[in-house]
Amino acid sequence: MKAMALPRTMAAAAVVGLCMLLGQGVPHASIVGSDHDFSAKGWSGGRICIVCHTPHSADTSVADAPLWNHDVTQATFITYSSPTLDATVGQPSSVSKLCLSCHDGTVAVDSYGGNTGTQYVSGSKKVGTNLSNDHPISFTYDSALAAADGELLDPAADGDGNPQTVGDGTPYLPLFAGKLECATCHDVHNTAIQNNPSLLIRPAAGSQICLTCHVK
Repeated sequence: MKAMALPRTMAAAAVVGLCMLLGQGVPHASIVGSDHDFSAKGWSGGRICIVCHTPHSADTSVADAPLWNHDVTQATFITYSSPTLDATVGQPSSVSKLCLSCHDGTVAVDSYGGNTGTQYVSGSKKVGTNLSNDHPISFTYDSALAAADGELLDPAADGDGNPQTVGDGTPYLPLFAGKLECATCHDVHNTAIQNNPSLLIRPAAGSQICLTCHVK
């Protein structure tokens, strides 16, 4: 006997219900409500994205910054060094320089769209220009570094041999032009973990974020 087809409205309702059921217990994180949501600030005009990005008249001279709209730091930084460090650390580059364009404390958060702002990060949010006591950034993370260190996971490379990601587990941590940058560990748009004040890509609990790269 031929099975009776459900009416279209009932079928649609069944699909929606199934999706809602499957989605239960899977919290969705986003920039909305995170520390990078400035929509409640009087100087943002109730907008979130405009502080960093703009659809028109963007600064296209800034590398690795789609439709960039924020002033970029001109500071010179004291970088991390250690006798046990096998990597060569340079001045912050790529997306790290964009992060520091608020977090080094030399550029106001509301310095965007050509305006000179007055709101600066402070307290634990301020990294400053002395990065000598912070995790090194802007260094090439490749197979040679992993081999020299002996306790780092070898990053995965794409077809041209340029490392793209590193990690043991999901999600893998991204590299930028083969380098480890701030955004390797911190998700500026807060899409990875809900209730995540440090905007980490993987949890800090049990040192999961550390053990994504380090073999201990």
